[in-house]
Parts: sequence; structure tokens; C-alpha cells
Amino acid sequence: MKHQESPKNSPQFSIVILAFNEILHLPRLLESIRGLNTKVYVCDSGSTDGTLDVIKDFGAEVVYHPFETHPKQWDFALNHFKIDTPWIIGLDSDHIVLPELYEKLKHFSDEQIPAHISGIYFNRKNYFKGRWIKHGGYFPKYLMKMFRNGVGYSDLNENMDHRFVLKSGETMVWKEGYLKEENLKENKISFWIDKHNRYSDLTAAEEVERKRALRAQVIKPRLFGSPDERTAYLKRIWWDLPLFLRPFIYFFHRYFIQLGILDGKEGLVFHFLQALWFRFVVDVKIWEIEKEEGKAR
Repeated sequence: MKHQESPKNSPQFSIVILAFNEILHLPRLLESIRGLNTKVYVCDSGSTDGTLDVIKDFGAEVVYHPFETHPKQWDFALNHFKIDTPWIIGLDSDHIVLPELYEKLKHFSDEQIPAHISGIYFNRKNYFKGRWIKHGGYFPKYLMKMFRNGVGYSDLNENMDHRFVLKSGETMVWKEGYLKEENLKENKISFWIDKHNRYSDLTAAEEVERKRALRAQVIKPRLFGSPDERTAYLKRIWWDLPLFLRPFIYFFHRYFIQLGILDGKEGLVFHFLQALWFRFVVDVKIWEIEKEEGKAR
């Protein structure tokens, strides 16, 4: 695939960000990318806490769009903004570009990337209650956050696990240089539970639709493929496991086999809630949906 070369010293990529009442997070992210030769676009879903002032002060372009799901919000953002750089980076407001990744982006050039590469995976460090979650399968964690303009798009076959997919081309992984993810709102456990209770509705509905073949996997499932292809493969196994049993299997695997136990008390809370509590609530809601549908027949 041949790609058009950009004039020397012109922006090589643009950064697109989703936001909603992110006064705690957005200033950190914007400060972490300050100095990069880039354009910044923000898709906001109705912030009222000063987020819009932060965006304006930074000089980013902003658009309002009501929120439905993350994949739909990303789809709107990528199609609304008139982005003219060769590459696009998609970030959430609770991300921070750490110094090693900043340096890679500072010296990034489209000409350095082979023409057959259309997507780049960043390595993410996830933090919970101030602690880096190093174990339980959470590090290294590769997310495709950078892709060629016009080639990457948002996977609308997902309700919750948002990911970018490619129309064509291959991917590469940046193992060095990190993207930090830390949602400070989730330090209050009631916020975390309320948020994931809402997420469990979407996840349960999505899985029921997959059982009926109303949703397809866009990404090809392959155990030894790209990080997203491996995730797609593991999801297929997950969907076939028995309800109510699979959350316990998953928690045991993450906490003991993948050594989540080494993440301390913060890790215990995180892995228990994310791997067991959340997944169990999803299974209960799937059971409720199927039970109600059975009565209606």
C-alpha cells in the first residue's frame, strides 16, 4: 500500500480525545502531550465542570455529541473532524503519555514506518487507587491507539470493549514507551460500582445478541495473532463457558495463575471486582434476560 508523504516538519499525527466532565483528568493528559507537533481534537458529551474551558485554553478543537456507547462516540469523532494528518491517535481523558512514549512520538515520522503497517499498539500501564497493576494479565497490555488516517475505524460490533480496527494493512507493537491509564474517580469504590453496574447492562445485552448471531466479530480470532486477535480468540472461549462458573475460573486464573496476588490489597480489590464481581453481575443479567424472554414465548 502506497501512502502520500507529508511535507517535512508538518504534523505527522493528530490526537483525538473523548471527554465528559474530565476536569480531574484532561489537564494531565493535555500537559503530557504539550510540545508535540500535533493537532488535538476533543469530542465532548456535555461537560459542565470546566472541562470545556481547559480544552479552549489548550487550543484544541471541540465538538459536542451525546453519548451512547464508546464505540459509537469514537465512530462519530473519527468521521466528524476534518483530520488531514497521515496518522491518528485515539486517547481517553484518563490517559497520560509517559516520557518514553512522548519521545517516540516527538521523533515520529510517517517515512520511518513501513508502508504495509497501518496500526501501532501502545503498551499501557493501568493504575488503581494509586497502584500500578502489574500482574493478573494487566501488563504488558497492548492497545492499538495509533492508525493511518482513513484506514482505522471504530468497531461498532462492540458495546463495551472498544477497539480500533483496520480496513487493511498490518500492525506493529511498541513494547517500550508507555501510556498510563488512571481514573481518579474510581478511587471512590461507589463510583466504580455504579459505573460497572451500568456497563454490565451493556455487556449482558451484547452477549445475548451474540448468542443469537445478531453481532459478529470483526476481528479475526487467532491465538497467536495480534493482541486484538488473541483477545477475540479468548472471548470465543469465554462465551462458551457456563454462566456463573466462568467468573470464578477467571478470577482464579488472574489472581493466582497470573499472579494478581502480588498486586497487594489494591490489586485484591481490583481483581476481585473486575474479574469476579463484575463478571458475575453480567452473568446474572444474562440469566434474567433469557428468563424473561422464555416467559414471553
